[in-house]
Amino acid sequence: MKSTFTKVLMQTTQKEGIVMCGITGWINWSGDLSNERETLKGMADSIAHRGPDAEGFWLSEQAALAHRRLIVIDPRGGKQPMVSPDQQLVLTYNGELYNYRELKQELQEKGHVFTSNSDTEVVLHAYMEWKEKCVTRFNGIFAFAIWDQEEQQLFLGRDHLGVKPLFYSKQGNSFLYGSEIKAILAHPSVKPKVDRTGLAEIFGMGPMRTPGQAIFQGMEEVRPGHYLIATADKIEEHRYWSLESKAHTESVDATTEKIRDLLTDTVQRQLISDMPIVSMLSGGLDSSGLTSLAAKELQESDKTLETYSIDFDQNEAHFKKDFLRHDMDEPWVRRVSEDVGTNHHSITFGADQLLSNLLEPMRGRDLPGVGEIETSLYLLFTEMKKDATVALSGESADEVFSGYPWFHQEEYLNAQVFPWLINLGGISSILSEEAKEMIQPEQYQKQRFAEAYKEIPFLEGESEFEAKQRQMSYFFITRFLPFMLDRKDRASMKTGFEVRVPFCDYRIVEYLWNVPIDYKNVDNIEKGILRRALKGTLPEDVLYRKKSAYPSDKDPAYLEGVRTWMLEILDKPDSPILPLINTEKVRAIALNQAGDLNTDQAKGLLDYLIQVNAWLDEYDIELVS
Repeated sequence: MKSTFTKVLMQTTQKEGIVMCGITGWINWSGDLSNERETLKGMADSIAHRGPDAEGFWLSEQAALAHRRLIVIDPRGGKQPMVSPDQQLVLTYNGELYNYRELKQELQEKGHVFTSNSDTEVVLHAYMEWKEKCVTRFNGIFAFAIWDQEEQQLFLGRDHLGVKPLFYSKQGNSFLYGSEIKAILAHPSVKPKVDRTGLAEIFGMGPMRTPGQAIFQGMEEVRPGHYLIATADKIEEHRYWSLESKAHTESVDATTEKIRDLLTDTVQRQLISDMPIVSMLSGGLDSSGLTSLAAKELQESDKTLETYSIDFDQNEAHFKKDFLRHDMDEPWVRRVSEDVGTNHHSITFGADQLLSNLLEPMRGRDLPGVGEIETSLYLLFTEMKKDATVALSGESADEVFSGYPWFHQEEYLNAQVFPWLINLGGISSILSEEAKEMIQPEQYQKQRFAEAYKEIPFLEGESEFEAKQRQMSYFFITRFLPFMLDRKDRASMKTGFEVRVPFCDYRIVEYLWNVPIDYKNVDNIEKGILRRALKGTLPEDVLYRKKSAYPSDKDPAYLEGVRTWMLEILDKPDSPILPLINTEKVRAIALNQAGDLNTDQAKGLLDYLIQVNAWLDEYDIELVS
């Protein structure tokens, strides 16, 4: 059945300025949405932070699509929703294609005519040419929706690693989608309900959600490397990309050279921007390596790279070495900046700022997160946004190059649970008996572990140790990395700021997946192969600096603040979290009377419970069986 365009409304406003964006939409195959602009606008307004520079709406009888734009490439072109020349297809797109220039040339050779310099138009024409197979041609970070007016179907596509988010929900005859959960919750037909599975994710898995799980009842997430086709009759999700295991036959030297070439090409591609681009710099191997490559590239155009790091005003007074952090970052940051030649900015925060902004990342993710670490990231992006629109980040190098300590410790290699859950600090242990009986967190953890294990493409003939390393690598790439990318996307996009992650280039991930662990740890150090690939770009002491974790505030004032906050929640009879937790056990932790948790574990647990309570309250969540 064909719908007419007689009631189509198009309204787009744009200002000159700085494509990362926010997308949302509503499909109803049996209704008339052409007069639903206000509802659609409410959905789009909920994610206006993702696209502060422009808004666009497209409505017909069966489809209502909205777009919020953060302009990065082609300020004058790329307006959305974008309609195909034959008026059949309508696109809303969030992302960046790093190979859009090559794709554009190929499509032009096939007869396609372009009217802008935006990658948005390339996505649309790629779908016109290759339909659902277009996603296999893309190198980038993306989440997009295409409504086919003639076929009356919606196509949703998400990038290989899941850098850009995309959620959806079927509500009766309606199908809703959005970059963030809040866009779907903004629709009047959606009620914020959470059932046993959602609670098991919150208290059993912590912030590391199971791929596809959106926590809220009736809502799902398009998984990384998947696309979805929705029609009036059915919803089909298809996997277009996965890790494939095969023997690695190249030498260490050849492997090193291949990694160097891939990294160089990736950084060059990801420096494309019509707006200022900067880099995050921690003084560690990953961010330092990317900063060096980017700075060198920009210097050829007589440009100086701006870099940013994070520090805490009481760090020097309270810093203590542990198994995750061996030294302070700032001296190394200055060392790299001076050597590479960047203009560096060190952003410092105190306990008061962290406490007053603790709930902001939760509001960005629509879900509880890891507290202070996410808060500092959000505050850092808030400062960076004052000077730039785009940044490079070293995120995902540890997952791809097997750099975490967990890869080298028997306790974690042999565990029958995801390794990060061992160190979660007892989130499930503080549940009330009633909640524990309903949720059964340990059983849920084992179920999710078993599901992930079944997916692993083990290589025939590999040793038991190699198989364990492959297993660990798979878990980190497909289960842990999505959490890291989620927190970076929401923390940055909440401030209208884009963060690019070169180590998530799917070509790098594919290649490293089959590189043996003894290659990755060549020279008897974690990520040794990456260090070799970056040789000559960084000073030797930086190149071989031992891995140090993301910084956290060691000021006792912060811990005292979350303890006081938690006690206030416990003392308030209508706090929504109370029926779910063992209040006596949590009170003991808040009063520093729980001897089985160290300071960081106690801080992390209290951070999390404070967010869960606020989440239940602010989102007015109804718990259902």
